[in-house]
Amino acid sequence: MAGITQAREAAFKILLAVERGKAHADDLLRGRAVSALSQQDRNLATTLVMGVLRWQLLLDQHLKRFLTKPGARLDAEVLIALRLGAFQLLYLDRIPAHAAIGESVELTKQAGHRFAAGMVNAVLRKIGIEPKGPLDVEAGVEAEQAHPEWLVDRWKNFYGNEIARAICLHGQRQSELAVRLADWAAERELTDAGVGLAPGRLLADARIVTAGDVSAIEAFRVGRVRIQDEGSQLVAEVAAGLSLDRGLVERVKGIVDACAAPGGKTMILAERNPQALIVACESSPQRLAVMKKRVAAFGDRIECRLADVTELNESAIYDVALVDAPCSGTGTLGRNPEIRHRTHVEDLARQAERQKAILQAAIRSLRPGGHIVYSTCSLEPEENEQVADDVLSETPNLRRIPIAERIDALREAEIVTPEGAERLRECITSEGALRLIPGALGTDGFFVSVFEKKP
Repeated sequence: MAGITQAREAAFKILLAVERGKAHADDLLRGRAVSALSQQDRNLATTLVMGVLRWQLLLDQHLKRFLTKPGARLDAEVLIALRLGAFQLLYLDRIPAHAAIGESVELTKQAGHRFAAGMVNAVLRKIGIEPKGPLDVEAGVEAEQAHPEWLVDRWKNFYGNEIARAICLHGQRQSELAVRLADWAAERELTDAGVGLAPGRLLADARIVTAGDVSAIEAFRVGRVRIQDEGSQLVAEVAAGLSLDRGLVERVKGIVDACAAPGGKTMILAERNPQALIVACESSPQRLAVMKKRVAAFGDRIECRLADVTELNESAIYDVALVDAPCSGTGTLGRNPEIRHRTHVEDLARQAERQKAILQAAIRSLRPGGHIVYSTCSLEPEENEQVADDVLSETPNLRRIPIAERIDALREAEIVTPEGAERLRECITSEGALRLIPGALGTDGFFVSVFEKKP
């Protein structure tokens, strides 16, 4: 787009795709179009996209004050241009007002809405004289207002005011970037390229990126360095290490990963269980294709299968099952801020029914004595405790395994660090499951429960 910086053009296109529900912002920001930009433009594009999505509710409130018809429905392109300009004017100190306003006007014109360009210019000029807001709001009031009221009210009810506010604050910040390394050579390659690394907070094999651009390193491009939240890695480690304390590793011959894409957890299952065949199921052809490329190095040890797990006819053949169930994703709002704008309270019951169906199908596929891990990246009890409790009550041959046993086994195997084990024990629920609150241990929010199919 002539007259528009590459960073703003990229941000505009990503925000438009997200607004139309076509993709997640985090995925698009790691895509080819953004990767081709200079480091400076990549940083600005990321700041613009994530900032607009995190503060969208407050931005829209500001915009309505200056619209002639506040209730009128704006075209998506016009609305995105307004939000981009307003975010820069209200929250970024180093962006000249003329650049924020001028390029938003130009984005409006080049998107085919010349008739709206004057309105965009007038509204943003009025916003430009407003006092700037803090980008990192420690007080927490603005952070709460940047989340849907119904979600905040639920969190206060379930977790209390203090934890609810901490969840909201985490949702307004850039999440920690954690990576998993294939070998020590990959770590050396990163450090030699100037990427700053710190030890994982929980896992011995995880690293936290403190500086630099991982995506620009060859080890990342070929898959020897994988970006994966440390909580997500932990879920896979719990499933992969289920037999550690029983000396049954050689007996684990078959593992089913019920909702496998994009494959990060699947690869950990394969790394920890080299003797096992892993069946990785995914119902989306597009997501399956991405996963196949990611796990190709494992050869025929991982079978990628286009399948809806609830329709599997296999019975009592797997030793271990991982059900990382599709969910609302409210534990990942720092990384996926658009989820707050897409999720509605009525979605939770529908998701829970789907989750129970997947979990029951996975249980049927287990041999007697087999183990199953159920996890979500949701904070909502309907998708977590209530699903686990309902399935337990409906399945007489199922028993819950206290998550503390798994943490102890992973600690003894030096997979979980001693400090990590101590902190994880503090996150165990009264039912014996694990609940990670976003940011408390540097991770996204997760729920993990372990079961055994009685012999």
